[in-house]
Amino acid sequence: MAETHLADVFVELSDTLVDDFDMIEFLHGLTEHCVELLGVSAAGLLLADGQGTLQLVAASSARTRLLELFQLQADQGPCLDCYHSAAPVSVPDLPRSGRWPRFTAAAAEVGFAAVHALPMRLRTTVIGALNLFDTAPGELAPEKLRIGQAMADVATIGLLQQRAIQDGNILTQQLQNALNSRILIEQAKGVLAERLQISMEDAFTTMRNGARNQNQRLVALAETIISGSDRTARPSPGTSA
Repeated sequence: MAETHLADVFVELSDTLVDDFDMIEFLHGLTEHCVELLGVSAAGLLLADGQGTLQLVAASSARTRLLELFQLQADQGPCLDCYHSAAPVSVPDLPRSGRWPRFTAAAAEVGFAAVHALPMRLRTTVIGALNLFDTAPGELAPEKLRIGQAMADVATIGLLQQRAIQDGNILTQQLQNALNSRILIEQAKGVLAERLQISMEDAFTTMRNGARNQNQRLVALAETIISGSDRTARPSPGTSA
């Protein structure tokens, strides 16, 4: 059963050549699959924009999102090192490692004690990095790291082929469009959270469910929420992003 589920995930990650491909939903799905299949506590994903600067695109939880944003603001952390070196970075015990003092302190505040960063790469092309977080110190088993890297690799190949890698200008524009979409989605989350008096996590869950139910791209739904023309309902209790 586990092998079948893993195979299904890889099929999903490789299925990017479709008309209604939604990059933001695709990348959030990647972070959720990492948590589910690798047994880590959380995952976050950063992609490089047109200037080669990393930007947060997806996170499996709100606290992961905050930590990734802090990592970018502090300009230090495993994901940045992983992206610039194009090599995995694994720190099973952050407090004892002595690396990235500000990032380590921020990670401790949100309950993370170990981190493993994997490059989003195809040969010499690196488009970002995938962070895996754990609440307890400890190594991530080699086979799980291999699966995590394989998922990152397959997702990267899918993204690059979907964006016509033979044309670097198209790739850059598509990645920039994804980052711009993320900004709209964050604005819509705030509007929805305020309108329905719910948390940002519940607002995002509501948006994802609404987009799926209406067979609509997340960014298209975000635009209608910002304009006030949507009919988004309150989520059921206990949901989370």
